[in-house]
Amino acid sequence: MKIAVPCEVHENECRVAITPDITRQLIKLGFSVSVENNAGLKASFSDAAYIESGAEIVHDTKLLWQEADVILKVRAPEMHPDLGVDEVSFLGPSKTLISFVWPGQNAKLLERLAETGANVLAMDNIPRISRAQKMDALSSQANLAGYVMVLLAASKLDRILPMMMTPAGTLSPAKVFVIGAGVAGLQAIATAKR
Repeated sequence: MKIAVPCEVHENECRVAITPDITRQLIKLGFSVSVENNAGLKASFSDAAYIESGAEIVHDTKLLWQEADVILKVRAPEMHPDLGVDEVSFLGPSKTLISFVWPGQNAKLLERLAETGANVLAMDNIPRISRAQKMDALSSQANLAGYVMVLLAASKLDRILPMMMTPAGTLSPAKVFVIGAGVAGLQAIATAKR
């Protein structure tokens, strides 16, 4: 079975569906893995790292999708800016797409996906339960978002976050207000406290 990882085409998307380490694990399980050239570049994974992990690098986007049994993406299919074609058109009855899809918010996309006959697994619909914890992509992304948001907020402050004691006096810490105590909120609280 051939797994393919195309470049993400959504504007400013820096994530990639799998890392070279996961690629190595998939190959060890007997899958063959093809990665579009530069798919991991914005996430700091070079083509050389994927080659070293056993993946094949493919330069032709259409060929990558055509030869794949399973397509792994971060974002749902959308219009490919360089090819001028919707990625949905690359799918067919023999294909399986695994990505974030947000089916409750994308009725038209679901209709188009259904017309292809492809199997589509929405990573955003995996329940957040103990048995599914290894596949919980939402929590990992929320965890990162909570961390990054505190760093971004701190960069906009006109003061520092922690209390600082200096020979010239004490600087009082910034007060942080986090809305929500889900995965992102708890990570934001922990990051601000640190």
